[in-house]
Amino acid sequence: MRQLDFDNRFVRELPADPQNGPGTRQVKAAAYSFASPTAVSNPRLLAYSPNVALMLGLEDADIRSESFLHARKQGIAGKRGGHQFGHWAGQLGDGRAIALGEVIGPQKQRYELQLKGAGPTPYSRHADGRAVLRSSLREFVCSEAMHFLGVPTTRALSLITTGDDVVRDMFYSGDAKPEPGAIVCRVSPSFIRFGNFELPASRGDTELLGQLVAFCIDRDFPHLKDRGENRIADWFLEVCESTALLMAHWMRVGFVHGVMNTDNMSILGLTIDYGPYGWLENFDPDWTPNTTDAEGRRYAYGKQPAVAQWNLSRLAGAIASLLPDHEVLHAGLNCYGDVFNEKHREMNAAKLGLLPSHEDDAVLVQDLFKLMQKLQIDMTLFFRALAAIDLNVVSLQPFEPVFYDAGLRNSDGKDLLAWLARYAGRIRLHEEPDSARRDRMNAVNPLYVPRNWLAQQAIDAAEQGDAAELHSLMEVLRNPYKEQTGRERFALPRPEWARNRAGCSMLSCSS
Repeated sequence: MRQLDFDNRFVRELPADPQNGPGTRQVKAAAYSFASPTAVSNPRLLAYSPNVALMLGLEDADIRSESFLHARKQGIAGKRGGHQFGHWAGQLGDGRAIALGEVIGPQKQRYELQLKGAGPTPYSRHADGRAVLRSSLREFVCSEAMHFLGVPTTRALSLITTGDDVVRDMFYSGDAKPEPGAIVCRVSPSFIRFGNFELPASRGDTELLGQLVAFCIDRDFPHLKDRGENRIADWFLEVCESTALLMAHWMRVGFVHGVMNTDNMSILGLTIDYGPYGWLENFDPDWTPNTTDAEGRRYAYGKQPAVAQWNLSRLAGAIASLLPDHEVLHAGLNCYGDVFNEKHREMNAAKLGLLPSHEDDAVLVQDLFKLMQKLQIDMTLFFRALAAIDLNVVSLQPFEPVFYDAGLRNSDGKDLLAWLARYAGRIRLHEEPDSARRDRMNAVNPLYVPRNWLAQQAIDAAEQGDAAELHSLMEVLRNPYKEQTGRERFALPRPEWARNRAGCSMLSCSS
């Protein structure tokens, strides 16, 4: 395997845990602890991303080499805290993720490589530091799918099975079972989260907090490092703006993160930590895929924008001691709302193929979403069908595949017909060939998304040693906006067998 160009600024410039070894402990006055991947019995490459490999300067032979499969380089586990489901959780950290270092790619960009499931760290608490194949495959698939959907995200280089079983209780029901183990190599310019700043602030460690903020600005926001006394305020403003853009994208494609704790919020506005995520099938703003959140639904699809702003307010509280004027923090939080509302409005207009600046568009959009919820309409398939309609012949026929309940279609389909007539009248105001509308809509409304039932089919096959379904799924998801002949099964609505199946509709934080 060729040598990567490592430049580990996080390790070089921030204080380390003075203790060595994986034993769990409270770590004070340090940003990380040293940790090393532990050996596995039979590592086997299941899949990798050629796109990410190229980004890092690696070739196929490098990814398949024994030195890559048996990576044992000393790395680090990051330390952070976080609010989990609205409650302060104290010290957290990389319990099963070990960062190998920061690589400078061929284009001089910086990427951190992190192995998830590589063994215990000082932040593993009572866990083993391992990951099961089902959760690892889901993270690998969705990381790459989100990139090709145009959603800001961390990436995934590779998915490796370990040859070892990992015992997990999927739903915390007392039914623990051995499952195949796996390791994902995650890639990001930075894995710093809101929680990295919350923990030192909660302990009154202003010195470490100041070091972390200065480091983050200098490395990850270098254009701000010469702003003098304004740089922290400007940095927080940018974090608010990038988070707002991220939320608008999640809403655009129907993604539900499932566990938006502050330790799962990237300082770069990237989607990070793919756990019990899901994709809207029948449109429901109150839906969450996370069984742990089933009662409160704190992280449901429609609540994600408000939760992100709440999380930003926790970050603001953490860095407040570094600023003499807290009004700049309030300004950042207000900016979040403004940016999200603007981007969400623009993206909704684009989904409908509407040219901007029509006063009635907001009502048209909201009426549609209410109808989609009422009629249990598949979100992804609806917008592709809408793009294809003949505006001169308003009919429900093109929408037959998008209904999950034929009874609702028969009883209330007339309401959708009335909306379609309004929509057709609005589009005629464009005075352009309708092909232009179709092209605009198909450029922002994906046909293929990593639905949980599709991922579960790949998991079922992979657990039997067959990666063909995973490879087929990944090929489709690398081109999500273009219709792919022969791959129609990847653009079907959720089948009935998947409605209540574990892994397809129900997931937990261990999934």
